[in-house]
Amino acid sequence: MFSRQELEEIENRSLAPYGVRSKDTKGRAYLDNEPDYRTAFQRDRDRVLHTTAFRRLEYKTQVFINFEGDYFRTRLTHTLEVAQIGRTIARALGANEDLVEAICLAHDLGHSPFGHAGEYTLRKLMSDFGGFDHNKQSLRIVTELEQRYPEFPGLNLTWEVREGMVKHESEYDVTDARDYSPELRGNLETQICNVADELAYTTHDLDDGLRSGMITPHTLDGIALWEIMVSTYNWRGPLLQDMERHRMIRHLVGMMVTDMVTATDKRLKESAAKSAADIQKLAYNVIGYSEDMQRRNRELKDFLYTNLYRHYRVVRMQVKAESIITDLFDAYRAEPLTLPDHVQQWIPTRGLERTICDHIAGMTDRYAIDEHARLHDPFLKP
Repeated sequence: MFSRQELEEIENRSLAPYGVRSKDTKGRAYLDNEPDYRTAFQRDRDRVLHTTAFRRLEYKTQVFINFEGDYFRTRLTHTLEVAQIGRTIARALGANEDLVEAICLAHDLGHSPFGHAGEYTLRKLMSDFGGFDHNKQSLRIVTELEQRYPEFPGLNLTWEVREGMVKHESEYDVTDARDYSPELRGNLETQICNVADELAYTTHDLDDGLRSGMITPHTLDGIALWEIMVSTYNWRGPLLQDMERHRMIRHLVGMMVTDMVTATDKRLKESAAKSAADIQKLAYNVIGYSEDMQRRNRELKDFLYTNLYRHYRVVRMQVKAESIITDLFDAYRAEPLTLPDHVQQWIPTRGLERTICDHIAGMTDRYAIDEHARLHDPFLKP
């Protein structure tokens, strides 16, 4: 058996100088004996995996709502793809894979039902009551809301995982790093999680869009990354078979990851960083694509925004989602006794609106739809 101390030493020898060592963690908020044969970050990863919030991601929307088909990504499968891509990049660059995986698995725990439409709606409804942001909600889940240990609230994760969650950022996420060294950027592991998230949803949304028929191959004509894939596999169409789509998307992911690793390696060498702290003090993020890939990636993302995220079928579901969440919020607020008994117990400490927000944010798509029907259909049992 390898003891934790031996695993930490193996980790120390295998990481690049700028990788975060688990033995150097700033620790946990509450006293907590470390296990004999897992590092601190491995334990954090395991704690995230066993949460109720993580299991609920299976039935939360990525782009397509769960009942539209069994083969489309959910918030859970998105999270797993982010973790896989994150680990690949981390291993290639000498970063801490376990820390990357823990942050990746936790980054969407606080996401509301119905994807970004649900988050937008809750943010609007909570504008006078402290707002709503899924990044902050993810942190609240791991520090307060998950009740799994009698000794402390939340999961008592290490500082580094919590910091990585707080400093998660993308086009759709704005970081608020108060209490977590806001003057410093994320370490390399955090930066890897951020780009892995973006890379995963860009490629798998393209895959799901093509599978659904909302995007057709001919609409992608002229998109540089698509043209590379068409040329690589000598595809002539007009039909795109499943096997052809699989290998094209696989090639796209590999091409983007390779570019990311190569370009980042160059920046790391130019930065002369000798520690994790050196990375955080830089005036720029070291992780990222080459200039050519950045332009091509931007072109593909703009295409997806126009042709998939704004497709009438997706927008119709977003409108329905806004209506469902608004109706639930208003009904609970008008009569708090309609809330489940265990949820009503939160009101004295959290306040009514925050209690309602926490309850709705934790719902799966299916539960929200069923709860909406129970509250508004007189022929259904309450």
